[in-house]
Amino acid sequence: MNIEKLSEQYGRLLTWLALAGCAVLFCMMILICLDVLLRNATIIPGVRGLAWGNEVTESMLYLLTMLTAPWLLRQGQHIRVDILLRAIPRTLAWVFEWICDVMALVCSLVIMWYGIKATIASYTSGAMTIKALITPEWWSIAPLPIAFLLLSIEVLFRMHRLYQGERGPRDDAVSAA
Repeated sequence: MNIEKLSEQYGRLLTWLALAGCAVLFCMMILICLDVLLRNATIIPGVRGLAWGNEVTESMLYLLTMLTAPWLLRQGQHIRVDILLRAIPRTLAWVFEWICDVMALVCSLVIMWYGIKATIASYTSGAMTIKALITPEWWSIAPLPIAFLLLSIEVLFRMHRLYQGERGPRDDAVSAA
C-alpha cells in the first residue's frame, strides 16, 4: 500500500472522528437546553435542572476538542500566523514550514508520552474525580494521548505532502490572499 492510499484512508478515519465530534456537540447542545428548560420550567416536580449537567458538558467540550483537532489540522484549519512566510522567499518559507512541522511532531509526541504516563498512573492509583458525578480520573485523561498520537500521524502525512509539493509555504489556512 502506498503512502497516498494510506493517507487517504487515514483522512477518512479523521473525518469519522470529526463527525463523532459533531454528534458530541449536538448532544451537548441538547443537554444544555434540557438543563436550562428544567431550571426555568416545572416539568418534573422537584427537578430544578440537571446537577451533573455542567460537569458532563465540560467533559464533552474536552472530548469534542480531542476528536476534531487531528481533522482540523488535516484541513489546514488550525490557527496559523503566516504573514512572515508570505513575506520571505518561497524556498526559505518552505524550510520554515519544515521546522514548524518538526517542532509540531516533537511537541505532539512529548504530550502523547506524558499523557500515556498520566493515564497509566491514574489508572494504577485508582484515582477518582469527585464532583457531581464520581468517575475514574483516567477516563478524562485517556483521550489526550490518543488525540496527540493522531496529531503526530497527521503531522507525518503533512511532512510527506510538503516534501511532494511545490517548494514554498503551504496554501492552507492562509490569512490573506
